[in-house]
Amino acid sequence: MGYARKTGAAGATAVKTVAVAAHEDSGRQVQTGPKKKKSSIWQMQIGGSKARTTMSRVETLLFTSELADLIEAGMTLGQALQALANQGEEGAGQKYVCQDLCDRIVRGESFSDACAHHPDTFEPLFPNMIRAAEASGAMVEVLRRLADHYERYDNMRGKIKSALSYPVIVLIFGVLAVVGALVWIIPKFQKVFESMGATLPLPTRILIGMSDGLIKWGWLMALATAALAIWFSRWKKTPSGRRKVDGWKLKAPLIKGIVACGAYSSLAYTLKTLLSNGVNVLQALKISEETCGNAIIGDALAEARQRVTDGTSISGPLAASGVFPRMMTDMLAVGEQAGDMCSSLEHIGKRYQKDMDRNITAFTNALEPILIVMIAGLVGFIAISILMAVFKASSTLG
Repeated sequence: MGYARKTGAAGATAVKTVAVAAHEDSGRQVQTGPKKKKSSIWQMQIGGSKARTTMSRVETLLFTSELADLIEAGMTLGQALQALANQGEEGAGQKYVCQDLCDRIVRGESFSDACAHHPDTFEPLFPNMIRAAEASGAMVEVLRRLADHYERYDNMRGKIKSALSYPVIVLIFGVLAVVGALVWIIPKFQKVFESMGATLPLPTRILIGMSDGLIKWGWLMALATAALAIWFSRWKKTPSGRRKVDGWKLKAPLIKGIVACGAYSSLAYTLKTLLSNGVNVLQALKISEETCGNAIIGDALAEARQRVTDGTSISGPLAASGVFPRMMTDMLAVGEQAGDMCSSLEHIGKRYQKDMDRNITAFTNALEPILIVMIAGLVGFIAISILMAVFKASSTLG
């Protein structure tokens, strides 16, 4: 805050300096117009180094919160953006984005239009919320709500990642242990068994066959696995692939509760944030459709938006889609009848966030023993196969 007051004293000079710098540096750093958008998040500077041209979600959260603090402290929007650009490190995404936003505002663009020029940093929710703030004059309040929205989303993702970390570590080490046994340990036992000349039991022959196949064709298996992973990652980005994968997520055992409750909670909070800031229902549904993160839910929202155009309520079309749970649509219908949809959406978001937490706990409690049993089964099969061969060879020698 101290820095904010200090910068505010030289606000007019800073803005003029920015205007001059914008014209002098326009061919080097500033992108003008949506057609200059690039897929890469890096931009070559004059010195040959690379500079990031986007901010991560965490950086966007900090940017939104700090911008609200600076404006609330009395700085103009241009001064606050220039201050944040000066705080950013050279080559960092914050410095580039904040400087470009400031330059665009100096040239006469609105803040919402300037944010729309950075779709890789600001999802559609952000510029539309800013547009509503410009119309209502409640910029600080809207920025606070956006910061809360990003923070809720990051907390949700953090819970899911922390729930998956331990099972993934167990699975990785288990697979490495089995592969190591098949590649290095089994061949040594195989030489011993062959020198004894005994007929090996069926489990041991299967184990030796697995070891030989992995040693001879392991490189081909690795290439095939990598090619399959690359194909799948590209296929799931296509419209049909994304719908298939998102539909599977909503039906798969163990994870369907986490995915569905997380999507419902995020959707409710997004709609509540938009409607409470004066965004109309049709636009709010369109933004929610673009930011929901699930193609099946997005299709249901698109269909609901078309029916709302005919004059029906939101809860009716959502219930007719069959994608949303009855409890959610009933609570939304109650809010529509009472004329307080924002309050109902707040309750829906809290309810499904709690349900997601419970599903995450149930997922971890179920997945850990499943993985342990799988790894123990593989290791046990290896140990039993070796022991059976040892007993067979000992009886033959006796």
